[in-house]
Amino acid sequence: SAGRPEVAAAMRRREVGGGGASPGKPERCEGDGAHTLYRSSESDHGTDTASCSEHGQSPSQLSMSGSGGDPQCESNSNKRSRQDKGTPLERFDRKHLSVTDLSRQAWCEQQVVYGLELPHIQQLRDDAPVVKAGSSIHLARELEIQDIVPINIESREDSWAVKLINFLSMIQFLQAGERVRELPVFGEVEGILLVGVIDELCYSSSGELELRELKTRAQPTFPSAAQRKSHHLQVSVYKLLFEALVKGQLKKDTIVQHLQLQTERSFGSEVMLHAKRMGLFVNTFGELLDLIFLNLTYIEIPTIDVLKIEYCYQADASVIGTEVVRFEEKRVVKELKHYCSFWKGQREAQGVDIEEAWKCRSCDFADICQWRERKAEEAVARNRANHRK
Repeated sequence: SAGRPEVAAAMRRREVGGGGASPGKPERCEGDGAHTLYRSSESDHGTDTASCSEHGQSPSQLSMSGSGGDPQCESNSNKRSRQDKGTPLERFDRKHLSVTDLSRQAWCEQQVVYGLELPHIQQLRDDAPVVKAGSSIHLARELEIQDIVPINIESREDSWAVKLINFLSMIQFLQAGERVRELPVFGEVEGILLVGVIDELCYSSSGELELRELKTRAQPTFPSAAQRKSHHLQVSVYKLLFEALVKGQLKKDTIVQHLQLQTERSFGSEVMLHAKRMGLFVNTFGELLDLIFLNLTYIEIPTIDVLKIEYCYQADASVIGTEVVRFEEKRVVKELKHYCSFWKGQREAQGVDIEEAWKCRSCDFADICQWRERKAEEAVARNRANHRK
């Protein structure tokens, strides 16, 4: 409709009988996970799945109960043995990370690793009703201000073209003083490409640019301090990525190098038609990148002034409350350096400290967690040593 942003949703084609093609499921980029049912982008879409730790079983435990053995366990175990060498980025074939990957590390890094080693269990978590309910609320808010258009894609270049076209389109609306939602952002941090999706950017009545993140809750309460810590990191990283983009700090070669995309490859027919409909006359991924970075050279977008997190109750979509997050750049950069050092193979994965062992009660990997077992053995050894004194 007139005056509304048009956001493309990448759909992967799947072959059917007779060699024809039909629209398939929403395409999922490597390292992103399912953002909503309609787009390829970041995972879990702001739903507090970890909040179940305060109120009983986790979503995937509820789904997995009585499910019995899974043949994928054996296949993943074999795959893990073949991938023992190399950095975690190499072992898990990650060309980039999502911001959600890092925020999940803030909750429990060891859990992130097990989720990658046993993706069928992680998929159960992502498919849980609590996650789908959160996705539905996000989608409803997005549709309030912009239209979603399905686009069939034929390559990884097509998939990333959809992200870039959406970004450029939304930046133009933001320049005009409009509110935008589901804004893709990306950038290099500690030598690793990060991608994310900002829930909302808008201007306040005083002209400040506000970043607003929506988190849905299964219970009508604020999350624990441990959960809020990961949320604070998430919105702070969004601010860093967005501002590096609009300041022209990200370079074309950085994207091409990390993603290993073919800049001379022509777009599929639907992506090319969509680009023209958006006023972009480009045929290849390289041409689109050149256009994006040319625009970033001349745009006038302010930095983000305010970071807000809105907590919403899933049952009735009512607002529980809003938290204003203080941006502390030095602390955020220090945390990013720590989390990225794991992905670069500079240290082993770490689980939770003993003070946060309560998180293990809702973890699907508690029974196989070597970190948890090692910490329990250390506690027993300390107790024995104390008794000898």
